[in-house]
Amino acid sequence: MSGLDKMKSRILEEAEQSAQEIIEKAEADAEAVVKAAVEEAHAEAAKLREKAEQSAADYAKRAASSADMRRKQANLAAKQDVISAVLGKAYDTVMELDADEYFGMLEKILEKHVLPEKGEICFSQRDLARMPEGFTGKIKTIAASKGGSLALSDEARRIDGGFLLIYGGIEENCTIKAVFDSKREELSDRVKRLLFG
Repeated sequence: MSGLDKMKSRILEEAEQSAQEIIEKAEADAEAVVKAAVEEAHAEAAKLREKAEQSAADYAKRAASSADMRRKQANLAAKQDVISAVLGKAYDTVMELDADEYFGMLEKILEKHVLPEKGEICFSQRDLARMPEGFTGKIKTIAASKGGSLALSDEARRIDGGFLLIYGGIEENCTIKAVFDSKREELSDRVKRLLFG
């Protein structure tokens, strides 16, 4: 073997060895890149899973809160319906009181609203028809005790029950409905405490 052949052989051997080293290094680098990519993908998947779990938990919390809010609103609406029904029944009961109790109640309302002036009191047709004997005298006595006077109007008014007081062209609504409406909040609170504690 000549020197040239030895040289060629040696160059080829070195080239082969260098190529093998390059291939081994490339394989090692490729393996490291693949391993890093797999680890990164696992880390990203874990983040996505955690984010999805947090989103699901937040959604469940919002859904539970929304359901609780709807439940409370429905409960409140039901209580308000019951309170309204009780007040309606109380109103009906007052309107159906016997004449003595009913006009006794009207006396108390009159005592609170009569003014020390000259005026007129008006009733519904129903109340005029069932007014107890002597009630007009009680009206005059109550008005006089406050320093005023009231004349009973012969004209029936279109009111549910109770009366209207008229002083100098100004009407004061003392109907049963007006009394209930003015006391509605107070009555609602009482009924609520009685029924729901």
